[in-house]
Amino acid sequence: MTENTHKAGFVNIIGKPNVGKSTLMNVLIGERLSIISSKAQTTRHRIMGLINDENYQIVFSDTPGMLKPKYELHKSMMSFVHMSLEDADVILFVTDLYESDEEIEDVIEKINHSGVPILLVINKIDLSKEGQLEAVTAYWTQRIKAEAVIPISATESFNTERILQEILDRLPFHEAFYDKDELTDKPERFFASEIIREKIFINYKKEIPYSTEVSIEDFFEEENIIRIRAVIYVERDSQKGIIIGEGGKALKRVGTQARHEMEKFFDKKIFLETFVKVEDDWRKDKNKLRKFGYDQ
Repeated sequence: MTENTHKAGFVNIIGKPNVGKSTLMNVLIGERLSIISSKAQTTRHRIMGLINDENYQIVFSDTPGMLKPKYELHKSMMSFVHMSLEDADVILFVTDLYESDEEIEDVIEKINHSGVPILLVINKIDLSKEGQLEAVTAYWTQRIKAEAVIPISATESFNTERILQEILDRLPFHEAFYDKDELTDKPERFFASEIIREKIFINYKKEIPYSTEVSIEDFFEEENIIRIRAVIYVERDSQKGIIIGEGGKALKRVGTQARHEMEKFFDKKIFLETFVKVEDDWRKDKNKLRKFGYDQ
């Protein structure tokens, strides 16, 4: 295999919260790398996942859902979106049957002027009513300068293979950016924290999931077991009480669900300890955000 026949490039998935970006990436990669939750903004960092083949390597980046910044945290999340336009070879703009361009007009303008080929992916078509897909396609093709429109259902894996083909048609010739054995450039403890965060999103309502951050303090891998110590940070004492729950039941439920998920993910027995600490108003404090890895 010579270098000039090998393709490699960065494909960045962009869209509003809840349109199914993470689900789509996981279907395309075939591994559960991004967390999936029905609540908005669960993906805060850019997550890389790779598809490797003898003749190509696609590097996927799942950006946080686009939104108007309300906190320093949101500004940091939006900077990932803007950054993703700078290093993309192909942009997958994902929407669904129900979203509009409200609040993201500025980002759409940036995307249209980026000079990067855009594939418009319309998700959730398994839910479409008669004529709805045509109307949605007409709406978005007036707003996005897309080279192709691909209707899909990520949950049913319908038409997702076509996305790969459209990407490969536009990928530049280049040697692989990462080792072909790698699936992701994130460390294992990152996935441990994402799994715990996913369980928090599933188990708590309203503001609680958005006010939490998970830090993996210890990650010790032994031959047959991984020992993990995780701290769940919240912004106020009242939230700490809610996370722990009456008699510690709520926290125990999160821990049990996360442990089962991690055992499947890491294919090893997991010993997981969880603690809850208060870090006042961490979402509004740049130094505290930096401590949690939002170093934009």
